[in-house]
Amino acid sequence: MDCKQASSLMHDYLDDDLTHEQAVGLKSHLSGCSACNARFKELEQTEMMLFATIKHRAQAAPDELVNRIMSKIPNQRKQQAWIGWIRRHPALTAAAMFLLVMLFSAVSIWESNDQLVVKTADLDQVIINGNTVTVPSGSTIAGNLTVENGKAEIYGDVQGNLTVIDGSYYQASTAHIAGEIKSIDQALDWIWYRITNVVTEVAK
Repeated sequence: MDCKQASSLMHDYLDDDLTHEQAVGLKSHLSGCSACNARFKELEQTEMMLFATIKHRAQAAPDELVNRIMSKIPNQRKQQAWIGWIRRHPALTAAAMFLLVMLFSAVSIWESNDQLVVKTADLDQVIINGNTVTVPSGSTIAGNLTVENGKAEIYGDVQGNLTVIDGSYYQASTAHIAGEIKSIDQALDWIWYRITNVVTEVAK
């Protein structure tokens, strides 16, 4: 191995990038060539000083950065307390977010929706005329009846609950309603009704 080839391999040797044969050849040349050996020692010392300087700066830099960042965040303790509470109470946080989403979506639907909605298992037992839903005399609803954004007129039998949302109802003297009669005409009542319905559906 000549001096030119040895010189080109010195950096790779210090970076552990030489093959075993190349490393052995370089060591053999350095042991017999004082000029290349002196140059290698100088290169080795330079790299060691450079590594020590980089390491020192890398260790010192984070403290300086942390101090700068801390001085720019006056409310960090309050933020950490809030984040800590969320981490300690994930279930409550999820429930609160769910209720907020339900609240906003329910309010928007309450304000914008005026379409007649009829819910019952026996639609063939009711007569729908415009926004009026009639259970005629002699007809039987075998379950609950819900009328939204309309008027319910009951002349026959409802064997469950009657729920009227944002509307009105009339119960004739011949009518029979086995369950409760619920008239929901305020936004908060309607939202609570929606939430309890969602919970009931999920529980099923």
